[in-house]
Amino acid sequence: MTATAATPAPQVQAFFDPATWTVSYVVFDHAGGHCALVDSVLDYDAKSGRTSTRSADALVAFVKDKALTVQWILETHAHADHLSAAHYLRKQLGGQIAIGAAITDVQNVFKAVFHLEPEFHPDGRQFDHLFQPDEVFAIGDLRAQALSVPGHTPACMAYQVGNAVFVGDTLFMPDVGTARCDFPGGNAHDLFQSVRKLLALPGDTRLYMCHDYPPEGRDAAWVSTVAQQRASNIHVHDGVSEDAFVAMRSQRDAGLAMPTQILPSVQVNIRAGAMPPAESDGRVYLKVPVNVL
Repeated sequence: MTATAATPAPQVQAFFDPATWTVSYVVFDHAGGHCALVDSVLDYDAKSGRTSTRSADALVAFVKDKALTVQWILETHAHADHLSAAHYLRKQLGGQIAIGAAITDVQNVFKAVFHLEPEFHPDGRQFDHLFQPDEVFAIGDLRAQALSVPGHTPACMAYQVGNAVFVGDTLFMPDVGTARCDFPGGNAHDLFQSVRKLLALPGDTRLYMCHDYPPEGRDAAWVSTVAQQRASNIHVHDGVSEDAFVAMRSQRDAGLAMPTQILPSVQVNIRAGAMPPAESDGRVYLKVPVNVL
C-alpha cells in the first residue's frame, strides 16, 4: 500500500516509556482528523502494585492538542512486559479497542494459568473488534491493514498504514534482532515466516518498533526500514536460513528470564486493558501463580 492523492501518507507521533522500553504511537491523517493509538502503556509499580496514567495522559494531551478523533485503540498482541492503557484511553477519548482474532488462543491458555473467574470468557468479547488476517480498515482518510505475524505469540498482528508498519514485538532495531518465542503458543518457525513476510515489503517501508533495548552507547530508537533490516538485522538479515534462525532463537530463549511485569500484564491485557473484577471487599487483585511459568 502506497500513499496517493486519495490516501495521504500517515503522520506518526511516538511516545517512549523508559521504564518498560516501550514505544506507543498516535498515527493520524491530519490535524483535526482521525487517529489510531497503538500499544499504549499503563504505568505500573511492581513493588507497590500501584498504577498511574502518566504515559497514557501524554497520548491524551497530544490527541486533544491536534483535535483528533480516536477511531481505533490498537494492540499488536497481549503484551507481557507492560500493562495496556487501552481501557483507560477508551474512557477518555472513545474509539474501538482491537486486536488479532487469535487472542482467543492466548486467553484460553492464561485463563487456566491464572485460574480466572468463571465469568471470564476466552472468546475475545473483552475487545470491541477482532481483526482477521489481512483485514482492511480505515483511520480517517488512511487505508490500513491488519497483518497476521504469529511467532512471538499466536495472536500477533502488525498494522500497515500506508508506507508505515507497526510491527509490535516481531522485530526490533537491526542491532537488537527479534522477539523471543518461548511464551505459551510462541513458535520460532512461525516468527521467521512472519519476519520474512514483513521484509518482503518495499525497501523504503518504515517499520515502527514496539520496544527498543539499545546496546551501550546508542540512544533509544524505534524506526527502521525494510532495507535496513534486510541488510543488517543481527538475527534475520538476508541469507539467514529458517533452520539457523530457529536454532539461534531456541538457544537464546532458553537463557532468558521472564519479563518483570509478565504476571500483572497478561492478566490485564487479555481483558483489553481492564482490571479483574473487584472482589467482595471492593478491592481489585492480581494473582501470582507459584511455580507455573
